[in-house]
Amino acid sequence: MTGELLPHPGTGVPFASPVPPGTGWPEDPATAETPVARSASDVVESAAGAANLADLDARVSVCRACPRLVQWREDVAETKRRSFADQPYWGRPVTGYGDTFPKLLIMGLAPAANGGNRTGRMFTGDRAGDWLFRSLHRVGIANKPTAEFAGDGQKLFGARMISTVRCAPPDNKPTVTERDCCAGWLDAELADVLPFVRAVVALGTYGWDATLRAIRHSGGTVPVPKPTFGHGATTVVHTAGGKALTVIGCYHPSQQNTFTGRLTEQMLDDVFSRARDLAGLGWGCGGSGR
Repeated sequence: MTGELLPHPGTGVPFASPVPPGTGWPEDPATAETPVARSASDVVESAAGAANLADLDARVSVCRACPRLVQWREDVAETKRRSFADQPYWGRPVTGYGDTFPKLLIMGLAPAANGGNRTGRMFTGDRAGDWLFRSLHRVGIANKPTAEFAGDGQKLFGARMISTVRCAPPDNKPTVTERDCCAGWLDAELADVLPFVRAVVALGTYGWDATLRAIRHSGGTVPVPKPTFGHGATTVVHTAGGKALTVIGCYHPSQQNTFTGRLTEQMLDDVFSRARDLAGLGWGCGGSGR
């Protein structure tokens, strides 16, 4: 942990990088007493012991079970990208974000090293997140088109963002072992929210595969052979309780896709409009429409 304290971009309160839990960072769910998981078995045990979703988020946010990911996220937090050198970095696992009783889930891969790993909030502070939140605002799921930092007033209506891996991985590529270790957190979160969910938007092949794998792992059923990912592709899966969920594939709003025109704003809006309707969400406040 660096000894230099830098001001949070929203509140101006100084923080170290990485941010110690319970020191006042906006939206930090943890305290100094939150139990820390240090192995895959710890993750399973700690997730099972969470009293509710807020407690689960707190436990996720202090996890240290994957040594390579801990080292990487904290190295990035201490070194910093030059354009953010005047800001503190969260440098911890990033929790799910949004509605506690969501009808729509948005499944991603992992936080970005200088995005969520910096801001402490899913899909916040990087260009992929900028595309995502603008689209969510246009279709009425987010109350504003920007997401700059935790505590900026951003709010989702009936939707929750989650990721397969909660720490920023080197080269955006977690190992299978790291993915499987983090699955303990994902499984517990899904157990809390799936009873309310009606639709899932899976970002990229990784998000698609992770969604289908998590449904199977939770005792649900997925069509055989496994449905193929594609932008706008849909499949219906069933939870362990027999409830049908529609999964919609969406190209990830990475610069590789948005700069090349493989993914356009209209394509992104079409997916989220469809997901909004399948989830049975009414129009939120602040959406501009399209």
